[in-house]
Amino acid sequence: MRRSALLASAIGLGLLGAAGGASLTGLATAQDAPESLLPPGFDDPVPTPTPTPAPQALPTAAPAPGTAPPVAPPTAPPVSPIEGDAPPAFTTELPAVPNLSEEDLEGLPTLEELEELSIDELDDLLGLKPQFDIPPAARRAMSRVGVLAPDEGGFPTGSLANQPESLVRAVLGGTKGPFVSRWGHILVRRAVATRYAAPEGMDPVEFAALRAGVLNSMGEYAVSRAMVQDVDTGNWDTALTGEALTAYIAGNDLVGVCPAVRFQSNIRDDAQWTMLRAICNAYAGQGALAGSQLNAAQAEEIAPEIDVLLAQRFAGAAGRGRVGTTVNWQGVEELTPWRFAIANAVGETIPEELLTTAMEGSLARYYRLAGATAPSVPLGQRALYADSAAGYGVLSSRALVGVYSQIYSNEASEGQAALRAARLRNAFTAIDPTDRIEAMREIWAADGEDGELDFPGLILTAYAAARIPSASDYRDASGDLIASMLTAGLDRDAADWSDVVEEGSLGWALVALSDPDASSASQAGFEAFLDNDESEEQRKSAFLAAGLAGLGRVPNGNVNSFGNRVGVDFGRQTRWTRTIEQAAQLRNQALVSMLVGLGMQGDSWAQMTPLHLYHITSALTAVGLEAEARMIAAEAVSRG
Repeated sequence: MRRSALLASAIGLGLLGAAGGASLTGLATAQDAPESLLPPGFDDPVPTPTPTPAPQALPTAAPAPGTAPPVAPPTAPPVSPIEGDAPPAFTTELPAVPNLSEEDLEGLPTLEELEELSIDELDDLLGLKPQFDIPPAARRAMSRVGVLAPDEGGFPTGSLANQPESLVRAVLGGTKGPFVSRWGHILVRRAVATRYAAPEGMDPVEFAALRAGVLNSMGEYAVSRAMVQDVDTGNWDTALTGEALTAYIAGNDLVGVCPAVRFQSNIRDDAQWTMLRAICNAYAGQGALAGSQLNAAQAEEIAPEIDVLLAQRFAGAAGRGRVGTTVNWQGVEELTPWRFAIANAVGETIPEELLTTAMEGSLARYYRLAGATAPSVPLGQRALYADSAAGYGVLSSRALVGVYSQIYSNEASEGQAALRAARLRNAFTAIDPTDRIEAMREIWAADGEDGELDFPGLILTAYAAARIPSASDYRDASGDLIASMLTAGLDRDAADWSDVVEEGSLGWALVALSDPDASSASQAGFEAFLDNDESEEQRKSAFLAAGLAGLGRVPNGNVNSFGNRVGVDFGRQTRWTRTIEQAAQLRNQALVSMLVGLGMQGDSWAQMTPLHLYHITSALTAVGLEAEARMIAAEAVSRG
């Protein structure tokens, strides 16, 4: 503030010095002959009446008989002076000249530097830049931050308000994603995105940043963007700005972060932030300034040339600037989120070899999830991304069907995606159920290894599977059909097969776990399933025992007997099991769901233990989230 005040004073002194003594002379001249802004005649002074001599009193004659005496003219009442002080006298005093030291003067910019500053930079230098882009009456309170209200499917807003801030911070900070379970992902997304009051003692901005970080790690970039947008940009701190930038770049929406870039320009000082400032200037109508800033960035080599070229191309799309910038990928050996986002946003083709290498690297999951909803990505390529997004839980079965419906309706579509779309149509429309099942099996077998079914394929055919009549003629496919239905939560349709599936089969196990009206599973059925289990280390049987025990569906409640049959001690305790049990005793759905996410992190079900699955299903059932518990348990057996 000291620097801003000194700069303002220095600029003011310069203006006064340029005017010199002529200012007083000009002021006097203006007073002598002011120029009127009114139409002619409106500002003419009222003419002063010419004084007339006082009339002499003449002798009056007596009135004639029968006439009235003359009436004297009325006299005006005396005018009282207006109370109050007299108007202030006009003064020509100039403001006092501040005493500026040599040290103060050294920090001030030169006139040449001032001429090169943009309006925003000059306002920032003078301390005149507003800190909010929203009028005071429209600013939002921080008492509740999030996306889902309780009446929209969210949890109660006060669920975490009385929880220890250290616990909430540890749970959110330790959840990095991804999760082994698709249904676990869906549950955690709902829990994290709910509109909550911050835990007592925790800054609401920090609370929002932690949750946005979890959503970004899950690949839920659209939900993360909605989370940060629920906080006015004037309240963003460095952590929330970083998470917002991640979400906006992944969503190919670089302009969305411009309010923070323009109103909090000093919050970061890296090369990416510098290029964003130029891009935002371009979309604010300052194309010439943006061009000069990006030219300077290119000359100073603050970032690889490909990054600056893409930024110039994006800025040029604002309508002014370097629209025809040629992007040269030669020599580029790595694809980054920045390059992926801008290239997709402006329709720049990424070299095939670069894209292939990226899809096999450590950021492959990021690119697939970010590209799944990018409208500029070609449909055939987007279908591959959408398959992965559905497998993780980012896209629903309906959304995935929508992608392949677009592919089928596009006559120019070809390749594996077009073939998959044609098979999906047959799975829905073939007259004979046998033909529909065959079409589904072709989808399930795509890219399958060692007989394992393609999980995105099961998600894609969920509603087609629900259209197959539950009849003994199709018993052989019942297990896969039921597994497909349950990826979309169609538990009632799956339950229709309860009288058809063979006891001890995969279909029987899935119905025993998912049927909302089921009670306890039969001991004989469990033993038969265990005998037929060919999964590694009989993991499916261990998950079945854990799921039935957590749901309270073990015959006679004898949990230990089922545990002993699969070699699992369900009574063993860890710090995580004790915490989730305590949260379940408090009936806190939000905290239990977040702890579920903490305990389900991993890339495959091989990283999940039956002990964890038991406590997850048990805790969810205890707090009234039995539907989620049933879906997670069924998924574990299906994919274990």
